[in-house]
Amino acid sequence: MKTDLAGGMDPDFEFVLIEKQTTPGMQEGINWWLWDDAGVFGMPRLAVEAYAPDWDNQQALINLIEPSGRLLRNWEFGPAHKVIGPDGKASHFGCGGLGFDCMEPFESYRVRFLGAAYEGSFEEMARPGFATTKLAGLSFDIEAQPAVPPWKQGTMSPDAGARMAAGTEADFMGGNRYEQLCRVKGRINFDGQDRAFTGGALRVRRAGVRKIEGFWGHCWQSAVFPSGKAFGYIAYPPRPDGQPSYNEGYIYLGEGQLIPARVVQAPWLTAMRFSGEDVSMVLETFDGTQHRIGGESFGGMPTVSTREMAPLPPLLQSIVHYEWDGETAYGMMERSNLPERVSLPE
Repeated sequence: MKTDLAGGMDPDFEFVLIEKQTTPGMQEGINWWLWDDAGVFGMPRLAVEAYAPDWDNQQALINLIEPSGRLLRNWEFGPAHKVIGPDGKASHFGCGGLGFDCMEPFESYRVRFLGAAYEGSFEEMARPGFATTKLAGLSFDIEAQPAVPPWKQGTMSPDAGARMAAGTEADFMGGNRYEQLCRVKGRINFDGQDRAFTGGALRVRRAGVRKIEGFWGHCWQSAVFPSGKAFGYIAYPPRPDGQPSYNEGYIYLGEGQLIPARVVQAPWLTAMRFSGEDVSMVLETFDGTQHRIGGESFGGMPTVSTREMAPLPPLLQSIVHYEWDGETAYGMMERSNLPERVSLPE
């Protein structure tokens, strides 16, 4: 069965906005979660984000983790790059030392960085308002090729579609958004050591108005296995009043189309732990078939906001070692929850 790795989507959305945006809450972002097949490092979020009205001053967000517990991150603002690439299209998106390129829509992508990142431990970065002057050199050049059709949020069920068309959950998601699992290869240099590697990534493309005030948490997991099988889902816990909320995902069997699913057992965030946590889940397709996917956290990057910062609940962005029907693979996970539901490292 032939697989359409564009999923029937319009390739024009792969090109970024050219005009400066001024609508309050308008954002545009390219985000990757990236992992190394050998388990030497992980990058639980690598992104450039633009925010209206200061559209020309964008933010680079780089998280890197090592299994030893050493973390590097760079969340700095800088002047936006020009978006017109060598192809004459708006195929480049970057700021400072970080830049993403769409080489060919739904076929080939590239990300490059040259600079440095702040260094610390998981326990240090799990404290509100973490700051340090300790820097470490960091550079990479990575290519990605899609391995699974894209998943556009709101397309897997009528309930998910209704929630993405209007309402609070749609505001949290932030407009037109989809994600796609990829295979990656490239070079990375940290600790003064240059490494060639292969791995995987989940790339996310998003543009629209985003409002996160009142966000009560989420659980998001995804991975592709050596056979080509894959899964992904995003779910919000029940609303604070106990009513059901957004819950959407898919199973992919290595060819054909995504099979709609929802999570029926999720590892909601209750404690900030770097690694070793059981984060297994159960996904159920709409014919009632359940798929149990085992998971153990490999390492994560915590974000704990102070009251003066953006209204985000405690956030943990992680790489996970997954197991499904005898296959193993690394993949991504991101979780958040209300502050009173999450214990922090002492």
